[in-house]
Amino acid sequence: MVAAMWTALIALLLIGGVCARRGVAEARGLDKLVVLSNVFFAMPLAVFGAEHLSGNAGIAGLVPDYMPWRMFWVYFVGVALVAAALSIATRIQVEWSGLLFGVMMFLFVAMLHFPGALSEPGNRNGWVIVFRETSFGAGGWALAAGAMAAGRVRTKSTLATVIRVVIGLAAVFFGVQHFLHPVNAPGVPLQKVMPEWIPGRVIVGYLTGAVELVCGAGILIGKKTRTMASYLGAWIVLLVVVIYGPILIDSTRDPSSAVQAEGLNYFTDTLLFAGAILGLAGATPRSD
Repeated sequence: MVAAMWTALIALLLIGGVCARRGVAEARGLDKLVVLSNVFFAMPLAVFGAEHLSGNAGIAGLVPDYMPWRMFWVYFVGVALVAAALSIATRIQVEWSGLLFGVMMFLFVAMLHFPGALSEPGNRNGWVIVFRETSFGAGGWALAAGAMAAGRVRTKSTLATVIRVVIGLAAVFFGVQHFLHPVNAPGVPLQKVMPEWIPGRVIVGYLTGAVELVCGAGILIGKKTRTMASYLGAWIVLLVVVIYGPILIDSTRDPSSAVQAEGLNYFTDTLLFAGAILGLAGATPRSD
């Protein structure tokens, strides 16, 4: 399973990098990261797809009891994720792959994560997952909106409003969580705690909380949305490199495949959040 996940990560990095190279060369400043939003978004989808196709029993356990053929749905979602990753990385039919991925994520929230959070309202981790998954769905819609023809102004405007509100709310919620739990892994503050060997981890937590609160609030109220999304996306990418990169490398030293898969999942989860935010920046007119 872990080998398949690594293969998917590297393959989509190469494919997406080749397809984005011209845009990166032509862009300036933070727009270079905005151009890479498709790559950042596609790599995690491929990793999660490979994990599904490896027949992870833990994933099958997430399928609701009322749904028959549990493993069928695990493999079906795996194929869908890999297909979406390839479409987004190569920028082929992103309007459809982004829209459909977003619909799938919102269905997951409605069927799995939101009921789970309501069943344990005091469990903050459940609510973090709800906001994380909705932001992923909004990120897919952001990439779709950015790929739509210029003439579809009304559709793009409606999507942009939904995307902005969802991602802005997620960023603000995560920012508050970082002030309450500053040593938790930054960006998407799930239950994992930053290792003690990371220097200044409390400072990293508070600083991330401040960035998410300020930029999230700006995105939510529509104040300089592209700028706020670009700054926030850049910060999350920086966290992926300087925090989750070392955690990922450290996890490879553990003989347990579960620990190695966890390291990959945290790395790609946060990268996907960055891709969603930068996708919002890319879908927002420069005049904003």
